[in-house]
Amino acid sequence: MSLLTRIFKKSPNPLPPPPPPREEAPKARPTAKTAGQHKPEQLGGQALSGVRQIIAVASGKGGVGKSTSAVNLAYCLIALGYKVGLLDADIYGPSLAIMTGVGNPEEMQGALVVPPIHQGIKMISVAMFASASSAQILRGPMAGNMIKQFLTNVAWGELDYLLIDYPPGTGDIQLTISQTASLAGAIMITSPQEIALADVRKAIAMFGTLKVPVLGIIETMSYFICDSCDKKHFIFTQGGGAKLAAEFALPLLGQIPLAAEITASSDEGKPLSLHRTSSPAAQAYRAAAEQCLSELGRLSQQNTAALGSFTLHWKQ
Repeated sequence: MSLLTRIFKKSPNPLPPPPPPREEAPKARPTAKTAGQHKPEQLGGQALSGVRQIIAVASGKGGVGKSTSAVNLAYCLIALGYKVGLLDADIYGPSLAIMTGVGNPEEMQGALVVPPIHQGIKMISVAMFASASSAQILRGPMAGNMIKQFLTNVAWGELDYLLIDYPPGTGDIQLTISQTASLAGAIMITSPQEIALADVRKAIAMFGTLKVPVLGIIETMSYFICDSCDKKHFIFTQGGGAKLAAEFALPLLGQIPLAAEITASSDEGKPLSLHRTSSPAAQAYRAAAEQCLSELGRLSQQNTAALGSFTLHWKQ
């Protein structure tokens, strides 16, 4: 029985207990030492078999609007007619439940936890298994193991896209996801200032090392539009996202304005792209989502073309 299953069956909202220090992995799963030697689909098994593409939403930096972007992009994809799932992989600072108002899981499907559905999106987060004021005091391998179980012990079903809201940094959790799931691409989130760009560069380098294509850059807090003058004011300097995109030869997928309505919608659990679709910020997220899909399509065509053709010659 997995850690996630034990947590779910014990109580609908408990603190996750630490596993025994020398507990062995179930026979159906590889050990941490051999995880990288298995194909991602072998680890995902039944849980991920119906997921067409998995997309990372990452930044390497905290406080740049990554989770807000992940949530709004997910609702944009739903509005475009796709089946979408959203995994909150930020073990130490989960925000999915607050931003959406989603409830907790209430049933099992065999050995898999059935994720709650909010406005058409299947969601899972560590916040669903702990009280709101509890800190997740977990070492890196334990946090990585929990994320692995969010991927492999949750009944994701048939999805076009599973978005994973990455935590800041380039450590165990990020490596675990790349070993467990076959990522179609990563969307990088940054704000314009150099202090943010420095960490996003490291995250882009990490994805390069892991052979995960980066789909492009979304710049948040790009500008503020004054109520009285309708002029764009660049509070956090101008052009950081474009600079980063040019540096790595990546597309700039979108520029999201700095707006009070983004903060208010997140705090109220009413995502902008669901409840205020006509706002400039929601429209910017919609355009960014469409650009992401275009990049995925372009990568798919490239991969198909790269396969080429071959001829088999049989020896008598």
